[in-house]
Amino acid sequence: MATNIRAGVIGVGYLGKFHAKIYANMEGVDLVGVADSNPQTAEKIAAEYGCQAYTDSKDLLDKVDAVSIVVPTVYHLEIARPFLEAGVHMLMEKPIAPSYEESLQLVELAEKAKVVFQVGHLERFNAGVMALAGRVKNPRFIEAHRLSPFVARATDVDVVTDLMIHDIDIILSLVKSDIDQINAAGTSVITNHIDIANVRLGFKNGAVANVTASRVSTKRYRRIRIFEQ
Repeated sequence: MATNIRAGVIGVGYLGKFHAKIYANMEGVDLVGVADSNPQTAEKIAAEYGCQAYTDSKDLLDKVDAVSIVVPTVYHLEIARPFLEAGVHMLMEKPIAPSYEESLQLVELAEKAKVVFQVGHLERFNAGVMALAGRVKNPRFIEAHRLSPFVARATDVDVVTDLMIHDIDIILSLVKSDIDQINAAGTSVITNHIDIANVRLGFKNGAVANVTASRVSTKRYRRIRIFEQ
């Protein structure tokens, strides 16, 4: 008889509560616990989905087969390390880490433990993007805009790793060539990090992508236009 996967969620704030909800309703999965530094938040979500609440993520270590990490990016490596070393499979909310060096450490830990390590670039699984992937053959110019009103979360990272990273991921999946030129400009408006940015990516095959992201817009706006031969 198949055994259900024991899952946990670390960080059950704005995004983490959705991870908990999905695990709680997923066939073949038992949500065994949630952890959050705020005990009231942990207890509220645990009560809602019938699992245990913890304030120390390490209390989940010997209780789970898989875990979602949904804490501020600066804590990703610190929180994830003991779980990866223990052989726990992991879904990590994007961005993977605040730096390239920490990203490499996480990947190396996952490879050493031979676990599934997935970063939550969910736009790759957007129905529209999946349809594009089957239609776009040779993109030559891509223009992407991702604008949002300010929300006081994910302010520990800049708008590139908070929002623009979705469009960069989509573009890299569509353009089958390496990047050979990057031009970027941006500025902070509300936070201590870049809040609005524009990046121009040049690819070795001649393709160009112009990407704009803002988290200080007056309204939400999403658009991607693709021109191909």
